[in-house]
Amino acid sequence: MSKRSTSGTTPDGLVIVDKPSGFTSHDVVAKMRGIAKTRRVGHAGTLDPMATGVLVLGVERATKLLGHLALTEKEYLGTIRLGQSSVTDDAEGEITGSADASGVKRDAVDAGIAKLSGDIMQVPSKVSAIKIDGKRSYARARQGEDFEIPARPVRVSSFQVYDIRDAVADDGTPVLDLVVSVVCSSGTYIRALARDLGADLGVGGHLTALRRTRVGPYKLDAARTIDQLQEELTVMPVAEAAATAFPRWDVDERRARLLGNGVRIEMPDEYAGAGPVAVFGPEGRFLVLAEESRGKAKSLATF
Repeated sequence: MSKRSTSGTTPDGLVIVDKPSGFTSHDVVAKMRGIAKTRRVGHAGTLDPMATGVLVLGVERATKLLGHLALTEKEYLGTIRLGQSSVTDDAEGEITGSADASGVKRDAVDAGIAKLSGDIMQVPSKVSAIKIDGKRSYARARQGEDFEIPARPVRVSSFQVYDIRDAVADDGTPVLDLVVSVVCSSGTYIRALARDLGADLGVGGHLTALRRTRVGPYKLDAARTIDQLQEELTVMPVAEAAATAFPRWDVDERRARLLGNGVRIEMPDEYAGAGPVAVFGPEGRFLVLAEESRGKAKSLATF
């Protein structure tokens, strides 16, 4: 990791933030713009205000990596409450229904989770940032519009229950709190998993706590709180970030020069279908993010 340079300039790279509860992802970006003293800050995928944990930000040139980082796998720890549904599918929204969940057995929970594992079609929460005909879903929901969100393919690689706790909701309803871990593709809504699990079990469900512990290769142990970043800005240099997140291809000076001039050069077979590849020149210079197209390197972003 690098720190802010002595000249006060902001280094290009990623900042791994441990987002606090109550902040939107855009709130964190706004904070980082002030800390890093630059407008060129973006995030690699939103995290709901209620949730905490890993939020990957790009600063300066590293913002060009973000659209590709958003395609990576993510990991969460959370708590699902069975026995209550909410308008937002999480604890932020008004409770819309309650049912006694004390009779739900572990084998039924496991069967419900099995249906929500692997490659599935998921309908995002209506109170989400999904755009429907160019308008945010949450905006339509707040205006009382009647609309449907089409199901989208997502992958839930792992969905495990670590603990089941008997509890009583504020309205006196006997509920079950499941402590779960989820590993999933980008675009998966954990609160939608909670909603759908509760619906399948016939008692309703919503998410009461969520902490993201990993985004691709970036884990919680590398994350810094906003307070820590205000004291010392810690940035993962863009070359290190690319080498960590993508397969690496080292080329000689001639190929580096051709790539720099926009020429599509032959790409080794081992990178076929690998998605974005970080291309490095002599002396470890990060050149481009490229992908294989018809046997040649197609540039996605130049650095």
